[in-house]
Amino acid sequence: MTAFRLAAGELRRITAGRLPKLAVLALVLVPLLYGSLYVYANWDPYGRLNKVPAALVVADTGAKTPDGKEVHAGAEVADELGRSGAFNWHRVSAADAEQGVHDGKYTFALTIPADFSQALVSPAQFQPRQGILVLTTNDANNYLVSTIADKVVDEVRRAVATRVGTEAADRFLLGFSTISDKLRQAVDGANKLADGSKQAADGAAQLDVGQHRLADGSRQLADGSATAASGAAALADGLGQLRQKTADMPAQTRQLADGANRVADGAARVADGNAQVATKAGVAADASQQVVNNLDTIRSNIASQLTGLGLSEAQVQQALAALDTGVAPVRQANARIQTDVGQLRQLSDGSRQVADGARQVANGANQLASATPALTGAIGQASDGSNQLRDGTAKLASGAATLRDGEQQAVSGTDKLAGGTAQLRDGNRTMADQLGAATGAVPDPNDPTRQATARTIGDPVAIQNTGMATAGTYGAGLAPFFLGLALWVGAFVLFLLLRPLSPRALAARQPALRIAVGGWLPAALLGVAQATLLFAVVTTLIGVHPAHPLAAYGFLLLTTLAFTAMIHGLNAYFGAVGKFLALVLLVLQLTTAGGTFPWQTTPDPLHPLHLALPLSYVVDAMRHLLYGGGLATMGEDVTVLASYLLAGLVLSTVAAYKQRVWTPTKLKPELVL
Repeated sequence: MTAFRLAAGELRRITAGRLPKLAVLALVLVPLLYGSLYVYANWDPYGRLNKVPAALVVADTGAKTPDGKEVHAGAEVADELGRSGAFNWHRVSAADAEQGVHDGKYTFALTIPADFSQALVSPAQFQPRQGILVLTTNDANNYLVSTIADKVVDEVRRAVATRVGTEAADRFLLGFSTISDKLRQAVDGANKLADGSKQAADGAAQLDVGQHRLADGSRQLADGSATAASGAAALADGLGQLRQKTADMPAQTRQLADGANRVADGAARVADGNAQVATKAGVAADASQQVVNNLDTIRSNIASQLTGLGLSEAQVQQALAALDTGVAPVRQANARIQTDVGQLRQLSDGSRQVADGARQVANGANQLASATPALTGAIGQASDGSNQLRDGTAKLASGAATLRDGEQQAVSGTDKLAGGTAQLRDGNRTMADQLGAATGAVPDPNDPTRQATARTIGDPVAIQNTGMATAGTYGAGLAPFFLGLALWVGAFVLFLLLRPLSPRALAARQPALRIAVGGWLPAALLGVAQATLLFAVVTTLIGVHPAHPLAAYGFLLLTTLAFTAMIHGLNAYFGAVGKFLALVLLVLQLTTAGGTFPWQTTPDPLHPLHLALPLSYVVDAMRHLLYGGGLATMGEDVTVLASYLLAGLVLSTVAAYKQRVWTPTKLKPELVL
């Protein structure tokens, strides 16, 4: 009796009859139903999210940008969501949305508030605040859909932020272009200002030179006017003294005229006493000569003083002519007196002639007396004019001094003006140079560059997915986990019909290894059928396309051989308790294999179970075989499963060895499943 004969006998036993055959067929189909339906049901849930009802509340009232552009971001977001097909959106009121989420009519609700657009344009008004999207969820409807909705809303938020950021960056960069244009205009203006300030500086320098010359002239004018004022004062004093001295001249000339008249009257008596007359005539001759001598001196002084008073030469000569006219008879009389005095002693008989001469002298004295008031009047006028000249020149000197002081202040001002305009010239040139340098430092991109830069600033980071191995769909991603579980479940249900060990072989005291292998082979053969059917349906009808199909199929066969050996060993050794232990191992592997989330996310106490139980290695190996990528861990995965296969056969061999001895517990077990 070989192991194969024992296996064939067990297969004949479970297929004897129509219903047993159907039962075996059902057991073979269990992994197919479990694995394929799980993969099929979860094949592409994200692609069918458009069947999930979601409420959309658009309360946004819109806004205006500072340049007057209308913004209706809420309506744009709503339209974009409708075109995306992410969910089955229903635009409803806020009350209907809240009630719908509460009642389960809508899985979740997204509300775009009234101030959404206003918030988006608020940074342009330097009153920034965020736009709020309100997501209302109800985990009682579905937890995972709420989680997916979080991701969708976050993507909407990112897209809106990218667009708003791009528009803001575009306006910002456009501002740079405007600044650059204005800077160029400012540079032109600064250059013109620098040129103008240079001309102003040159003019100020020339003004300063002219002002210095004017100040020198004003000092010379002040000195000359002071000298003129001093001379005018001296002239006024001299004319005043002359006026005082000539004030009695009319009376004196009148006295002279009276004397001459008396001489003429006494000329008749001259003859009576020539000696006496001669003596008196000598006295008269001396007086007459003195008068003549004084007239010459007076004439010279008057001429000089009248000229110094500023009278014209014609006026001076007119005054002197009047004076000469008045004193000419005096001179003639003096000459005659001098002649007569010498001849008196000789011309005793010419007394009559002397009397006539005396009369002439008297007439001349009368003329002189008549002319003297005009002379003294002219001297008075000259004195008054010299006083006016003195006052005028004094005022001129005072004004010239004031002008000199003002010009000195003006010189100081023009010095400062020249220095200030020179600084202004240098400052304007520096400003023009710095503005020119700043113009080159301010970016001035063209429209395509500005728009591309704005898009980059608004969305600076892009994700480039490089898939070393890609599952494709959600169901394909879960296929390694579901296939492994299906084969464990398939191996588990096989022993609902199969007996772990043949009682006939045990009674015949066959070798334990032969009994163990003979008990395992039927499960192994049915497991191979299960794996083959499962692999065929999943890869053809469901749509999983393995990167390494032959290796994937071979590993599934190794998996089913290992799982059937393990469950066979548990059932053979522990009996009914072995089924329970197989179920416990199923639960433990569900939680530790890392089929959905990475196994590192499980609590730390479960990590040793992940490393110890076989389903973890099945999931790891099938991922690489289905999706592609490196096969570096395949050796470890195959080794672990082969080890579990051998461990199961060893356990069942030990069980067969022990069960060759019949015990009361074996004859009457306490628990039968």
